[in-house]
Amino acid sequence: MSAWELPTSITVDRTVYAIRTDFRAVLDVLAAMNDPDLFLPDASDQEKAWVQIDTALQILIEDYNKLPTENFFDAYNQLIDFIDCGMKEDSNKPPVHLMDWEQDAQVIIPAINRVQGKEIRSLPYLHWWTFLGAYMEIGDCLFSQIINIRQKKQKHQKLEKWEQEFYRNNKAIIDLHRKLSMEEKTEKDAIEKWL
Repeated sequence: MSAWELPTSITVDRTVYAIRTDFRAVLDVLAAMNDPDLFLPDASDQEKAWVQIDTALQILIEDYNKLPTENFFDAYNQLIDFIDCGMKEDSNKPPVHLMDWEQDAQVIIPAINRVQGKEIRSLPYLHWWTFLGAYMEIGDCLFSQIINIRQKKQKHQKLEKWEQEFYRNNKAIIDLHRKLSMEEKTEKDAIEKWL
């Protein structure tokens, strides 16, 4: 993939497949990958991986039904490359989880709006790479302060006095929340009802 062009398709086994490139489609994929209800409770890791691959392909490939099953892994790897804007990460490092697209949406959107100079949610279309480029250019803002505090807490670094106060006042938006399945939510609600 060329950084100078905005890709709109992938080629799998010499067949070109158009892909949905709007940022909302990619965010749907990322949300699905973190949805505990996407999987059966007793699903194996292999079954979970298959469900994730199939879900991503269904969301992003326009002619999903024409893609042969034997090409799913190749197509999925190309889609991951598309989502990552063709930038390879150092696979030796464990992934650091500092943000959540869904939880942080209300602080990410204004920051991207500022970079773009417009309300991105009102646009009928915005290519994922353009969206992600704006995301990477977010400067000093509420979202960057939240990420900075999360990073310090993850590394067990001491927070500045103002950061400690900011954290105390904004724990709900700073602490990353584990997504509960519907079963876990129902159980939690039942327990809270009795308390």
